[in-house]
Amino acid sequence: MGFLPTLLTTRLRLCPFITEDAPDVERLAGDRAVAANIPVMPHPYPPGAAVAWIATHPGAFEKGRELTLAITSGGERRQLFGAITLHLNGLHAHAELGFWLGREHWGHGYATEASRALVKHAFEDLGLHRVFAHRLVRNEGSGRVLRKIGMVEEGMRRQHVRVFGVFEDVVEYGLLRDEQAR
Repeated sequence: MGFLPTLLTTRLRLCPFITEDAPDVERLAGDRAVAANIPVMPHPYPPGAAVAWIATHPGAFEKGRELTLAITSGGERRQLFGAITLHLNGLHAHAELGFWLGREHWGHGYATEASRALVKHAFEDLGLHRVFAHRLVRNEGSGRVLRKIGMVEEGMRRQHVRVFGVFEDVVEYGLLRDEQAR
């Protein structure tokens, strides 16, 4: 698939992670409040795990499995806000969208801005037909993001994931290419 892309928005730069981001990944993702909303996020975040995670990104993209980008400030000084990912399925021309932000970056519209840009890239540049996502029922902030980018609620999976020992319901969303707001 080539090199990992860089996408620019009004305020953000979505770009490949660099090794120097690892301490910020561990600090931001290591917050229990962040991990509580991402069932696959390890908590506590293991020291050194971010370097290993970042190293997987180019190969996963090259193999057409995953596109993971850093959500950073758009200015001269790079500040890491979080991560955004498309889990790609070329056979079915669809991808699952996922994102996380450090807690200090919640409530500024960054997740919406980054998600809108990556979904546009998925449809226009990667040629996908469908993008879908899910959120924990209690994570209404992510629900607002998904609705703002045009996703439609498609259903709920009851007690689908276990987070810190508790089974939780998950709400499913989807967006088709021809539904995308232009």
